[in-house]
Amino acid sequence: MVGLRVLAVDDEAPALDDLVHLLRADPRIGEIDTARDGAAALRRLDRALAEGRPIAAVFLDIRMPGLDGTVLGRVLAQFARAPHIVYVTAYEGHAVDAFEIKATDYILKPVRPERLGEAIRRVSESVGRGSDDQRPGGGAAGAEPEPPAEPESMPVELGGVTRFVAPAEVLYVEAQGDYARLHVPGGGSHLVRIPLAALEERWRAAGFVRVHRSHLVALSAIEELRLDSGRCTILVGGAELPVSRRHVRELRDLLVRKARPSR
Repeated sequence: MVGLRVLAVDDEAPALDDLVHLLRADPRIGEIDTARDGAAALRRLDRALAEGRPIAAVFLDIRMPGLDGTVLGRVLAQFARAPHIVYVTAYEGHAVDAFEIKATDYILKPVRPERLGEAIRRVSESVGRGSDDQRPGGGAAGAEPEPPAEPESMPVELGGVTRFVAPAEVLYVEAQGDYARLHVPGGGSHLVRIPLAALEERWRAAGFVRVHRSHLVALSAIEELRLDSGRCTILVGGAELPVSRRHVRELRDLLVRKARPSR
Protein backbone atom coordinates (compact mmCIF):
# COMPACT_ATOMS: atom_id res chain seq x y z
CA MET A 1 0.00 0.00 0.00
CA VAL A 2 1.32 3.47 -0.92
CA GLY A 3 1.72 5.66 2.15
CA LEU A 4 0.02 9.00 2.58
CA ARG A 5 1.75 12.08 1.22
CA VAL A 6 1.61 14.72 3.96
CA LEU A 7 2.83 18.24 4.62
CA ALA A 8 4.23 19.30 8.02
CA VAL A 9 4.15 23.05 8.74
CA ASP A 10 5.85 24.75 11.70
CA ASP A 11 7.90 27.94 11.92
CA GLU A 12 10.15 26.50 14.67
CA ALA A 13 12.81 24.18 13.23
CA PRO A 14 13.16 21.88 16.30
CA ALA A 15 9.40 21.36 16.49
CA LEU A 16 9.23 20.69 12.75
CA ASP A 17 12.08 18.18 12.96
CA ASP A 18 10.40 16.36 15.86
CA LEU A 19 7.09 16.18 13.99
CA VAL A 20 8.75 14.86 10.83
CA HIS A 21 10.60 12.23 12.89
CA LEU A 22 7.34 11.01 14.45
CA LEU A 23 5.51 11.01 11.11
CA ARG A 24 8.31 9.06 9.42
CA ALA A 25 8.06 6.36 12.09
CA ASP A 26 4.45 5.56 11.12
CA PRO A 27 4.13 3.00 8.30
CA ARG A 28 0.97 4.70 6.99
CA ILE A 29 2.96 7.78 6.06
CA GLY A 30 4.79 7.89 2.73
CA GLU A 31 6.30 11.13 1.41
CA ILE A 32 6.67 14.05 3.83
CA ASP A 33 6.91 17.64 2.59
CA THR A 34 7.76 20.47 4.97
CA ALA A 35 7.21 24.23 5.19
CA ARG A 36 8.23 26.88 7.71
CA ASP A 37 5.31 29.28 7.12
CA GLY A 38 1.86 29.51 5.57
CA ALA A 39 2.97 30.99 2.25
CA ALA A 40 5.52 28.23 1.73
CA ALA A 41 2.86 25.65 2.62
CA LEU A 42 0.57 26.98 -0.11
CA ARG A 43 3.42 26.78 -2.64
CA ARG A 44 4.09 23.16 -1.66
CA LEU A 45 0.41 22.29 -2.04
CA ASP A 46 0.18 23.95 -5.45
CA ARG A 47 3.28 22.11 -6.63
CA ALA A 48 1.89 18.77 -5.42
CA LEU A 49 -1.32 19.37 -7.36
CA ALA A 50 0.65 20.29 -10.49
CA GLU A 51 2.60 17.03 -10.14
CA GLY A 52 -0.65 15.07 -9.99
CA ARG A 53 0.21 13.77 -6.52
CA PRO A 54 -1.92 15.85 -4.14
CA ILE A 55 -1.11 16.05 -0.44
CA ALA A 56 -3.57 14.06 1.66
CA ALA A 57 -3.10 15.86 4.98
CA VAL A 58 -1.47 18.96 6.42
CA PHE A 59 -0.08 18.76 9.98
CA LEU A 60 -0.26 22.42 10.85
CA ASP A 61 1.01 24.69 13.62
CA ILE A 62 -1.29 27.59 14.53
CA ARG A 63 0.81 30.51 15.74
CA MET A 64 3.16 31.40 12.89
CA PRO A 65 4.31 34.75 11.50
CA GLY A 66 2.46 36.02 8.46
CA LEU A 67 -0.24 33.58 7.41
CA ASP A 68 -1.10 31.77 10.66
CA GLY A 69 -2.58 28.28 10.92
CA THR A 70 -6.22 29.28 11.41
CA VAL A 71 -6.20 31.57 8.37
CA LEU A 72 -4.35 28.96 6.31
CA GLY A 73 -6.84 26.31 7.43
CA ARG A 74 -9.74 28.42 6.16
CA VAL A 75 -7.97 28.87 2.84
CA LEU A 76 -7.31 25.14 2.50
CA ALA A 77 -10.94 24.33 3.33
CA GLN A 78 -11.95 26.14 0.11
CA PHE A 79 -9.83 23.89 -2.12
CA ALA A 80 -11.77 21.67 -4.55
CA ARG A 81 -9.83 18.70 -3.17
CA ALA A 82 -9.08 20.02 0.29
CA PRO A 83 -6.41 18.15 2.26
CA HIS A 84 -7.24 16.91 5.73
CA ILE A 85 -6.08 19.36 8.39
CA VAL A 86 -4.54 18.19 11.66
CA TYR A 87 -3.60 21.04 13.98
CA VAL A 88 -0.45 20.50 16.05
CA THR A 89 -0.16 23.33 18.55
CA ALA A 90 0.95 24.29 22.04
CA TYR A 91 -2.21 26.36 22.54
CA GLU A 92 -5.51 24.95 23.76
CA GLY A 93 -7.65 27.99 22.98
CA HIS A 94 -8.01 27.36 19.24
CA ALA A 95 -10.09 24.14 19.42
CA VAL A 96 -13.26 25.99 18.42
CA ASP A 97 -11.48 27.42 15.35
CA ALA A 98 -10.47 23.87 14.43
CA PHE A 99 -14.06 22.73 14.84
CA GLU A 100 -15.39 25.51 12.59
CA ILE A 101 -12.80 24.70 9.92
CA LYS A 102 -13.78 21.01 10.20
CA ALA A 103 -10.23 19.94 11.01
CA THR A 104 -9.72 16.19 11.18
CA ASP A 105 -7.91 16.41 14.52
CA TYR A 106 -6.34 18.78 17.05
CA ILE A 107 -3.15 17.70 18.86
CA LEU A 108 -1.44 19.54 21.69
CA LYS A 109 2.35 19.81 21.94
CA PRO A 110 4.48 18.08 23.10
CA VAL A 111 3.22 15.50 20.61
CA ARG A 112 2.85 11.96 21.96
CA PRO A 113 3.43 9.22 19.36
CA GLU A 114 0.21 7.40 20.27
CA ARG A 115 -1.82 10.62 19.94
CA LEU A 116 -0.28 11.35 16.55
CA GLY A 117 -1.00 7.76 15.55
CA GLU A 118 -4.68 8.29 16.34
CA ALA A 119 -4.75 11.39 14.10
CA ILE A 120 -3.07 9.46 11.27
CA ARG A 121 -5.65 6.69 11.69
CA ARG A 122 -8.46 9.22 11.27
CA VAL A 123 -6.86 10.66 8.15
CA SER A 124 -6.21 7.20 6.68
CA GLU A 125 -9.78 6.07 7.24
CA SER A 126 -11.20 9.26 5.71
CA VAL A 127 -8.90 9.00 2.70
CA GLY A 128 -9.85 5.33 2.28
CA ARG A 129 -13.56 6.13 2.29
CA GLY A 130 -13.07 8.94 -0.21
CA SER A 131 -11.00 6.83 -2.62
CA ASP A 132 -14.00 4.67 -3.53
CA ASP A 133 -15.64 7.69 -5.14
CA GLN A 134 -12.61 8.69 -7.20
CA ARG A 135 -13.06 6.15 -9.98
CA PRO A 136 -13.82 6.80 -13.66
CA GLY A 137 -17.55 7.29 -14.09
CA GLY A 138 -18.04 8.22 -10.41
CA GLY A 139 -17.49 4.83 -8.79
CA ALA A 140 -18.39 1.20 -9.26
CA ALA A 141 -21.79 0.45 -10.74
CA GLY A 142 -24.33 -0.55 -8.13
CA ALA A 143 -22.15 0.66 -5.25
CA GLU A 144 -23.99 1.43 -2.04
CA PRO A 145 -24.24 5.15 -1.27
CA GLU A 146 -22.00 6.34 1.52
CA PRO A 147 -23.75 6.71 4.87
CA PRO A 148 -24.14 10.32 5.98
CA ALA A 149 -21.25 11.67 8.01
CA GLU A 150 -21.68 11.50 11.77
CA PRO A 151 -22.62 14.82 13.37
CA GLU A 152 -19.59 16.66 14.65
CA SER A 153 -18.51 16.64 18.27
CA MET A 154 -17.94 19.93 20.10
CA PRO A 155 -14.55 20.80 21.67
CA VAL A 156 -14.78 21.79 25.33
CA GLU A 157 -12.15 22.75 27.91
CA LEU A 158 -12.03 20.67 31.10
CA GLY A 159 -9.31 21.48 33.61
CA GLY A 160 -6.94 22.69 30.90
CA VAL A 161 -7.57 19.66 28.69
CA THR A 162 -9.53 19.83 25.43
CA ARG A 163 -11.96 16.97 24.85
CA PHE A 164 -14.73 16.51 22.31
CA VAL A 165 -18.34 16.08 23.46
CA ALA A 166 -20.44 14.01 21.06
CA PRO A 167 -24.12 14.84 20.42
CA ALA A 168 -25.07 11.53 22.04
CA GLU A 169 -23.67 12.81 25.36
CA VAL A 170 -25.89 15.92 25.42
CA LEU A 171 -29.49 16.16 26.69
CA TYR A 172 -30.24 19.72 25.62
CA VAL A 173 -28.54 22.96 24.63
CA GLU A 174 -29.29 26.40 26.03
CA ALA A 175 -28.51 29.62 24.15
CA GLN A 176 -26.42 32.19 25.99
CA GLY A 177 -25.75 35.04 23.56
CA ASP A 178 -23.16 33.94 21.00
CA TYR A 179 -22.41 30.91 23.17
CA ALA A 180 -24.27 27.67 23.83
CA ARG A 181 -24.38 25.67 27.06
CA LEU A 182 -24.40 21.91 26.56
CA HIS A 183 -26.30 20.16 29.35
CA VAL A 184 -25.24 16.57 30.03
CA PRO A 185 -26.60 13.83 32.34
CA GLY A 186 -25.91 14.33 36.04
CA GLY A 187 -26.50 18.08 35.98
CA GLY A 188 -23.20 19.04 34.37
CA SER A 189 -22.79 21.50 31.52
CA HIS A 190 -20.16 22.92 29.13
CA LEU A 191 -20.11 26.44 27.66
CA VAL A 192 -18.94 26.53 24.03
CA ARG A 193 -18.48 29.39 21.58
CA ILE A 194 -21.07 28.70 18.90
CA PRO A 195 -24.51 30.27 18.25
CA LEU A 196 -27.48 28.00 18.86
CA ALA A 197 -28.65 28.32 15.24
CA ALA A 198 -25.30 27.01 13.94
CA LEU A 199 -25.36 24.07 16.33
CA GLU A 200 -28.97 23.31 15.37
CA GLU A 201 -27.90 22.95 11.73
CA ARG A 202 -24.94 20.73 12.56
CA TRP A 203 -26.75 18.45 15.03
CA ARG A 204 -30.07 18.08 13.21
CA ALA A 205 -28.98 14.67 11.87
CA ALA A 206 -28.26 13.55 15.45
CA GLY A 207 -31.93 14.03 16.42
CA PHE A 208 -31.77 17.51 17.95
CA VAL A 209 -34.82 19.73 17.49
CA ARG A 210 -35.49 23.37 18.29
CA VAL A 211 -38.28 23.72 20.85
CA HIS A 212 -37.76 27.37 21.79
CA ARG A 213 -35.61 30.29 20.69
CA SER A 214 -33.33 29.46 23.63
CA HIS A 215 -33.38 25.65 23.61
CA LEU A 216 -32.29 22.80 21.38
CA VAL A 217 -33.22 19.32 22.65
CA ALA A 218 -32.23 15.75 21.87
CA LEU A 219 -35.53 14.13 20.87
CA SER A 220 -34.52 10.84 22.52
CA ALA A 221 -33.96 12.63 25.85
CA ILE A 222 -37.52 13.97 26.19
CA GLU A 223 -39.19 12.18 29.11
CA GLU A 224 -42.56 13.95 29.17
CA LEU A 225 -44.60 16.44 27.16
CA ARG A 226 -46.90 18.54 29.34
CA LEU A 227 -49.83 20.72 28.21
CA ASP A 228 -51.44 22.96 30.82
CA SER A 229 -53.79 25.85 30.03
CA GLY A 230 -52.29 26.30 26.60
CA ARG A 231 -48.73 26.26 27.94
CA CYS A 232 -46.46 23.46 26.70
CA THR A 233 -43.34 22.22 28.47
CA ILE A 234 -41.12 19.16 28.25
CA LEU A 235 -39.15 17.27 30.88
CA VAL A 236 -35.54 16.56 29.93
CA GLY A 237 -33.03 15.18 32.40
CA GLY A 238 -35.08 16.44 35.32
CA ALA A 239 -35.33 19.98 33.89
CA GLU A 240 -38.63 21.46 32.72
CA LEU A 241 -38.15 23.42 29.49
CA PRO A 242 -40.65 25.67 27.69
CA VAL A 243 -41.87 24.87 24.18
CA SER A 244 -42.85 27.89 22.12
CA ARG A 245 -46.23 27.80 20.36
CA ARG A 246 -44.71 27.69 16.89
CA HIS A 247 -42.84 24.47 17.78
CA VAL A 248 -45.57 22.57 19.63
CA ARG A 249 -47.23 20.86 16.65
CA GLU A 250 -43.94 19.83 15.03
CA LEU A 251 -42.64 18.46 18.32
CA ARG A 252 -45.81 16.46 18.99
CA ASP A 253 -45.65 14.98 15.48
CA LEU A 254 -42.01 13.99 15.96
CA LEU A 255 -42.73 12.35 19.31
CA VAL A 256 -45.69 10.43 17.86
CA ARG A 257 -43.57 9.15 14.97
CA LYS A 258 -40.83 8.18 17.39
CA ALA A 259 -43.26 6.24 19.59
CA ARG A 260 -45.05 4.51 16.70
CA PRO A 261 -43.74 0.93 16.30
CA SER A 262 -42.08 0.23 12.96
CA ARG A 263 -43.67 -2.43 10.72
